[in-house]
Amino acid sequence: MNWLYLVGIVVFVLGLMISIGLHEIGHLVPAKLFGVRVTQYMVGFGSTAWSMRRGETEYGIKWIPFGGYIRMIGMLPPRPGDDPTKVRSSATGPFQGLIESARDAAQEEVRPGDEDRVFYRKKWWQKVIIMSGGPAMNFVLSFVFFSILLVGIGLPTWAPIVSPETDTCVIPMTEKRDTCKSTDKPTPAAQAGMKPGDRMVSLDGQKIVSWDDATRLIRTHGAGPADLGIIRDGKPMTLHVTLIAQDRPNPQDPKKIDKNVGFLGVLPTEVMEKQSIGQVLGYMGELTGRVAGSILNLPEKMVGIWHAAFSGDERDPEGPVGVVGAGRMGGEILASDLSNEKKIAIFVNLLAGFNLAIGMFNLIPLLPLDGGHIAGGLWEGIKRGYARIMRRPEPGYVDIAKVLPLTYAIALVMVVMAGLLAYADLVNPITLTR
Repeated sequence: MNWLYLVGIVVFVLGLMISIGLHEIGHLVPAKLFGVRVTQYMVGFGSTAWSMRRGETEYGIKWIPFGGYIRMIGMLPPRPGDDPTKVRSSATGPFQGLIESARDAAQEEVRPGDEDRVFYRKKWWQKVIIMSGGPAMNFVLSFVFFSILLVGIGLPTWAPIVSPETDTCVIPMTEKRDTCKSTDKPTPAAQAGMKPGDRMVSLDGQKIVSWDDATRLIRTHGAGPADLGIIRDGKPMTLHVTLIAQDRPNPQDPKKIDKNVGFLGVLPTEVMEKQSIGQVLGYMGELTGRVAGSILNLPEKMVGIWHAAFSGDERDPEGPVGVVGAGRMGGEILASDLSNEKKIAIFVNLLAGFNLAIGMFNLIPLLPLDGGHIAGGLWEGIKRGYARIMRRPEPGYVDIAKVLPLTYAIALVMVVMAGLLAYADLVNPITLTR
């Protein structure tokens, strides 16, 4: 195995762990600011690889880098009406017993003097801020990564610059070959003396800015003479070309053939085009819509993952990818023949996309996700606001313990989904070459 492949996996996992760590800091900082006692800050799951204690909080790294957490005391309120001086009657029923066990576990870490430092007693808006901090950090990281990509590196785009791979002869579409024969006619570009590196800037006085401009103007011109403005070695020039009519694939739908369109015979050059900060927001907005659609269609997507894992169906390139699959992509990127600039760009794009997806997924209003706690805090705020308006007694805290059975069921589904994704990423991964 190529050592660069392994390095790529390690680099991506490190980037992912940093993202996870910052997500948890997004929870940790407001929790401490609002006085909640935080006993643990951990990156990863499983057994602890390293930890240290600073004040009342243990900071550490665990061996399985698939997540992280902070442990806040008093996440669940005690049972309404409990009297700590009396023995509470035992719960009946499996679900009720599960809820009461969770309550007991939540209260075990509450020490004398911690009454105002438990999470459940904080104001509703403080709970919302604490639980929104993680996804918010992911969105900030996503914006930073996308800004580095678009503004600092640029997006790959086809420029109207003649590529060195341009053929100098007209090869019929029906013939699947890349080399010219002695019987092939020279292209109009070759006859006019075009060279690799020439930038097309106009056709018969009409401005060419992008490769799409060049394609549109050449095709619509049809067969016949034209004046082609170019820049060669920094100097503007005009070439007299005679376009010919050819059947060519449609740029938007390659399966469709456009008949007798104008043909020059040049290939574009891929360049990294830098964008503005405003375009970063537009790019993120468009991608956010696509990610939201993927989350809404997640059950259907997971069916496709099942068929890909066990029936050998082709993976959907727009479908979900787990940490294992993303790590493999990181290795493939670094071991590829791409330029260093493109490798960095793809790496940054991968981390940006993962942070955006993690942030949005965590906003789903279901426990154990952050969105479930956010929804609980908002509901508590609505209830208290309504009671204040109607001059009614202030309602109690929202008791999320009542939905713990559903929470555990959702957690189990998430574990199964993560396992299925990991298996599919191992046996039938999405690769850059597909």
